[in-house]
Amino acid sequence: MKIFSAQWFWALDEELRRQGLDSDAQTFDEIKQNLQKRKICSPDEFAAQCVYVILAGGFSQKTAKKIHAIIMEKIKSVGANFDDLIVLFNNKNKINAICKIWENRADLCDGYYRCNDLNSRLNYLSKLPHIGKITANHLARNLGEDIVKYDVWIQRLGCVFANKKLGINNAKLNPEIQAACDAMFEHLVHETGMPRGYIDVVLWKALQQGLVKL
Repeated sequence: MKIFSAQWFWALDEELRRQGLDSDAQTFDEIKQNLQKRKICSPDEFAAQCVYVILAGGFSQKTAKKIHAIIMEKIKSVGANFDDLIVLFNNKNKINAICKIWENRADLCDGYYRCNDLNSRLNYLSKLPHIGKITANHLARNLGEDIVKYDVWIQRLGCVFANKKLGINNAKLNPEIQAACDAMFEHLVHETGMPRGYIDVVLWKALQQGLVKL
């Protein structure tokens, strides 16, 4: 099966679904639907998505979803109280960020939807507590923006697509690597007819699970 073909992509999608691995913060089908027709989130939904990507950094998806469920259950029962949340997840910086976002969720959500274009929305998200530029792409994708995350797995695959050995620095995206990734996604959008954001989440999960060998 030719790599980067539609057949290759859909085989990865099918295998992930067969193994019950078809999810990020939402299921693959929910992600696809949201990318095709973006849902406008309530302040609570917006904040919950922010909390997920903050918690996801440095953890497996399975662990992040488990911690997220525990944190959100506590927030919904007693509010975003630092002392209650730090007992559940001992990371002061992340808990502080979660509390700030939850307490200001109405204004933050309104500010996001007031942005008129994708670049301004990404810039806005990147300035939220404990988000930053790379995580902003992840959050934007989960909010229904047709965008990719450019994490280290996707960067490596982009280099394979371009048949180039390029230095990857996950703290600062190399423009040449971004261009290679963008070319890869443009090709796969043409091959599959799927949004870039959906292709991104399928490829990331397939790479993370070792279904694609680099």
